[in-house]
Amino acid sequence: MGQKVNPIAFRMGVTEGWRSRWYANKKNYGDWLVEDFRIRSFVFKEYKFAGVARVDIERIGDKVRISIFAARPGLLIGKRGAKVDKMSEDVGGLVRRAVDVDVKELQSPELNAVIVCEAIAEQLARRSPYRRTMRRHAEMVMDLGAKGIKLLCKGRLGGAEIARSERLVMGRIPLNTLRADIDYGTATAILSKGTIGVKCWVYKGDKFEEKKVRTPTAPVQA
Repeated sequence: MGQKVNPIAFRMGVTEGWRSRWYANKKNYGDWLVEDFRIRSFVFKEYKFAGVARVDIERIGDKVRISIFAARPGLLIGKRGAKVDKMSEDVGGLVRRAVDVDVKELQSPELNAVIVCEAIAEQLARRSPYRRTMRRHAEMVMDLGAKGIKLLCKGRLGGAEIARSERLVMGRIPLNTLRADIDYGTATAILSKGTIGVKCWVYKGDKFEEKKVRTPTAPVQA
């Protein structure tokens, strides 16, 4: 029996903020939950070219506000925000209510686990050697200041008849430390012989710095 826990869900409410912020009664909870899933699926599918890494949804009354964190926000905003208005109409038609869309830029997209997974999956779909691709992206992330990275690819790697997994770890990945700032992402590479799943863990450091213990000093005698 597997004992796997999503690193982001494990830290939710402790060091990570909630991705959906709203309160609902029993009557609306199920419908709103399905709406959130449909919104995220639509955004990740239709606007994948912009490097979408995260979608936050906030509800206040009947108003729905969506915050999209993208590596290339200019592709989503367009000239004078024309594409944002079109996106609001598309998402609003999906959930049948008015939706406000706010596009934000990722501070360091090269260190985002979702962006790294998507880049590796894109390379694997182009038949790049999987070991070389994994090592190149891992070294790039470490050179940019990450303290640790773990990559896991599963599927018919290299066109093998039987699916297998390939794992690569560099640095430290303290999964059980709550204060550790660990980003997690997944992606799927679609090939003619099947699909290859890609998982990525990026350790960026601790969010809570340890308190420095002050050493007592001897009293000065006059």
